[in-house]
Amino acid sequence: MKKIAVIGVLESLGREVLAFLADGGYKTADVAALDTKAPLGTQASFGEEDDIDVLNLDEFDFGTAEIAVFAGTEELSRRYAGKAAAKGCKVIDCSGAFFADADVPMVVAGVNDEKLAAAGKNMVAVPSPTVTQILLPLKAVDEQYKIKRLIVSTYTSTSAYGKEGMDELFDQTRKIFMNESLADNQKVFDKQIAFNAIPQVEEFIGEETRCEWAINAETKKVLGRDVKVHANCAFIPAFIGNAAYVNVECEKDVDVDEVRKLMKQTDGVIVFDKNVKGGYVTLNDVQGEIEVYISRLRQDASVENGFSFWSAADNLRFGVAGNAYKIMEKWLGKN
Repeated sequence: MKKIAVIGVLESLGREVLAFLADGGYKTADVAALDTKAPLGTQASFGEEDDIDVLNLDEFDFGTAEIAVFAGTEELSRRYAGKAAAKGCKVIDCSGAFFADADVPMVVAGVNDEKLAAAGKNMVAVPSPTVTQILLPLKAVDEQYKIKRLIVSTYTSTSAYGKEGMDELFDQTRKIFMNESLADNQKVFDKQIAFNAIPQVEEFIGEETRCEWAINAETKKVLGRDVKVHANCAFIPAFIGNAAYVNVECEKDVDVDEVRKLMKQTDGVIVFDKNVKGGYVTLNDVQGEIEVYISRLRQDASVENGFSFWSAADNLRFGVAGNAYKIMEKWLGKN
């Protein structure tokens, strides 16, 4: 049996992909855990009880792998993903390195699975976690009401910048409580992140940030048409998770009760929406979860055919690693 290769296993995302494989019944013998900076003898956790040896990516023969999940940096994907595909290995890229390549479809499992058959270069891309947690709940809604415009406001945790981002939040919080100076403690974020909100996620591209641009562009690529999208992205002082308020405008007259019913029927979506104190889901509630949670569903009376909702998910487990795992299972014909 050919192996499943996971690239970037020493980072948070790669570890989550390994966790999905272990939970899915795969054995360490079925998996090649790869990285470029692992000394001989390095291991990574594989499930709750097992460890797996981390192999040198430069020495790995992708001809021995049936599928490869690239969970590292864009640089890593650009350097190795083409080599893997050339060996006949199916490639799932989580880095965004191939967004501009028309022959590399962008897939949200359960939304546009048919794109797997159109992967001309034997490669598919995984969109940002925000796009996944927005479009999956809207799959059936779009089919019935035809979405024409989205306004997305995101509240992103520090895990978007990996361990370094979470460590900076922790260190700043500790220093504030200890009445210590925060001087020279802003290495990841341009402003203090502890007890603050920062209206910038990733670098600026003109008037918008790269994250805001990506939500717009990736939504269009996944849906395959020119939906109008306006995104506003901010970092909040949370360790894990991604939340978004989404305003949706449709071409047809929309019934929010029918929207609620359609979302409840969608695999991977949980609607917890009660108009009482605490009748909604927060980032703390979704850590470690593999579904997207929807709350605050209501009519948007400011536009015709509009509604809005709150979406919360674990950005690593659901948004990227979970999507990559579902794509892998579908591509291998197991789901």
